[in-house]
Parts: sequence; structure tokens; C-alpha cells
Amino acid sequence: MNDLRAPRRVASLSAQLVDTLREQISSGEWPVGMRIPPEHDLVKQLGVGRTTVREALGALVHMGLLEARKGDGTYVRSSSEMHLALMRRATTSRRSDVLELRAVLEEYASGLAASRRSEDDLTRLQELLDEAETAAEAQEVTTIAEIDARFHQAVVTAGGNSLLTEVYDVLSVAVTEQIGAMPWSTVTAAEHAVLHRRLVDAIAAQDEVGARYCATEIVKLTETGTEPRK
Repeated sequence: MNDLRAPRRVASLSAQLVDTLREQISSGEWPVGMRIPPEHDLVKQLGVGRTTVREALGALVHMGLLEARKGDGTYVRSSSEMHLALMRRATTSRRSDVLELRAVLEEYASGLAASRRSEDDLTRLQELLDEAETAAEAQEVTTIAEIDARFHQAVVTAGGNSLLTEVYDVLSVAVTEQIGAMPWSTVTAAEHAVLHRRLVDAIAAQDEVGARYCATEIVKLTETGTEPRK
């Protein structure tokens, strides 16, 4: 008896184009918030018909990766399906749940950063600390929250785990909104800055235990607004 042979499945041109455009998004070539090239430009660049382009764009809109704005073009809404699903979940979760998950991720990620960080990572973290201090002097609460989010994203990125980075990038949106709405006392803000300095020092010294401890204390301070344990 002859071996059975599975039929060949050839993806349609529009399906292949979906994969191509999705790669543009996931790779960051088309970042979230960007208006992508109009249909006629994509037709010329890709050498395919307008119908094929429309089908591919429609599929990506249905997935939630793109957003079509009438009269304004099509924009990148999310970097991946997972990103979109996590975004919805995080932004509709209780503040305490988000902060607890943040504590787990940041503690582990900070330890990874201490063991894997590069000199470029340390330079980036130092730059963000300087930005945060400038914003604190001006008492710009919203800016402080935005810089804080970028700082912790940089810490996670320094750990070199791309999946962890993607999950944390989504979580940081919810955390930024919550921090921005919090009343910060002078004492809390000062302690917050000190702990961030200690975290960077621990990462620079490749002190995994120290980095994990600082990360945990930062989240604790954010959650309670009181001084952490000494």
C-alpha cells in the first residue's frame, strides 16, 4: 500500500501579504501609533493588486493590529495579537492585581538585568534616572510616571528575554496610568528616587539579589505610598 500524501496547501496572495505586513508591525518597522503608507503606495511597493492589499489590511484590522480611521488613513494599533489581548486584560484589571503581577515580573527581570546587562543598558538607565530627577524638580507628575515606565521597561529589556519584555510592555501601560493618578508626597518621591538609584547600582554591580530586593521595594512603595523596610 502506498503512503498517503497530504495535499499541498498554498496560502493565498492576500494571506502571504498579511504575514508580510504583520512582520513589519512585530519587528517595529511600523511602530504602534504610526500611520502606515496608503493603499496606492503599498500597491506600488509590493507589486500586487489593490484588492489584495485591501484584503490584507482588512484582515489586520479584524485582528486588532491596525485601525482604519475614516478620512485619516490606517494606523498601527497593536504590535501583536497577544499584545492586544494583554492590553485589554491589564487595563480592565484591579489596580492591586496589576501591581502584584508587576512585582513578580520586575523582581525576576531585575535579577536577569543584573546578570546580563551591557554597558549600553547601564548608560540608558542612567539617562532615564537623570530625566526623572529633572521632572521631579519641576513637579511634573504625569512626566514622572511616563519616565518611570520607560525606566522599568529598560530594566526588563536589559534582561534579554524578548517574551518577558513584550508582556511587561503591555503591563506598563496600566501601571503608568495608575502611577500618574497617585498623590505623591515629598517623602515618598524622595524614597522612590533613592530606590531607583540603588537598583541601577545593583544592576551595575551584577548583584542579582540586591537588584531583586530593590525592585520589590519599589513596587511596594508604589502600592502603599509609605516608606519601605530598611
